[in-house]
Amino acid sequence: MFLKPEPTIKDLKGLLESANFTLDQLLNMYYQMNLIREFEEAIGAKYYEGKNPFNMASGPIRGEMHLSSGQEAVAVGVGGNLRKEDVVVSTHRPHHHAIAKGTDIRKLAAEIFGKSTGLCGGKGGHMHLFDKEVRFSCSGIVGASFPQAAGAAFAFKYRGEDNVAVAFAGEGAANHGTFYETLNAASLWELPLIVVIEDNMYADSTPKSVALATPHHFQRAMSLNVPSFLVDGMDVIDVYLATRKAVQRARSGGGPSLIEAVTYRFRGHFEGDGQEYRERDEVELWRVMDPITRLGNRLTKLGVEKERLENERRKARERVEDALKFAEESPYPEPSTALVGVFK
Repeated sequence: MFLKPEPTIKDLKGLLESANFTLDQLLNMYYQMNLIREFEEAIGAKYYEGKNPFNMASGPIRGEMHLSSGQEAVAVGVGGNLRKEDVVVSTHRPHHHAIAKGTDIRKLAAEIFGKSTGLCGGKGGHMHLFDKEVRFSCSGIVGASFPQAAGAAFAFKYRGEDNVAVAFAGEGAANHGTFYETLNAASLWELPLIVVIEDNMYADSTPKSVALATPHHFQRAMSLNVPSFLVDGMDVIDVYLATRKAVQRARSGGGPSLIEAVTYRFRGHFEGDGQEYRERDEVELWRVMDPITRLGNRLTKLGVEKERLENERRKARERVEDALKFAEESPYPEPSTALVGVFK
């Protein structure tokens, strides 16, 4: 487990002052993390409707579902440093990254429900999101985000643009060949690429400790001359500040960076996962480190009233309720559009 100790209020104030970090920025992060949590938990509840006995082909949301509750600080800490023109390529667990990049949650919800008002007209589903407006995409193929983001980074450098590309991946994906191949090329060509490894310690159900010869992924990146950061993924400030350095380096032509964020998913790898591979005590231990609760406690110590924090949670909850209502009331795609957008 890698978690940094909670700073004293004096140290926290000093950190925020030295980093030119405002209270409004922290409050916006608190809202964004609550928006993601509310969205994920609401989608999780809807997913199980009509699935008793469990059958992933039934109910209003069909197919596999991978939720990210617990990992909000990574998405928000990274996303807070990005511009609309930057590219983000995510994984099979993509909702938190999409929301942090600025995707419309109404269209996101509709896509998950398979409705025509969704990001891809209801044809992509939750693992194949694509949002041209904010330059966000994802793939259900493990390890695919590395070369896809590198391609975008290559284009930015070729065109002389100062945008950056971010590839999110889990720690299991870092054992794929695409990880080394992409980092080697990005380092050699000094591409504006940032690789973010969300290390929740399990590749599906396989513990990292039985699959990786080194304790950390950043050690492998540094062997390819890629500067790397090991951050507390349950601390949004730690993630944000490391990402800010990586983004500044990429925009200035310095080349790629890797951020390894140690985090934890509170739910199973997929919905319906029996989770026999981990103890309940382990999950409860990590829940003590809930990134939303940690930031809320810090804001309270910094003088923010609890009523204001509750107001941020309420606003997030109402926005999610509106998004799900929009998705449920939207129509399914017309059968006549089945081949529209299909490569022939």
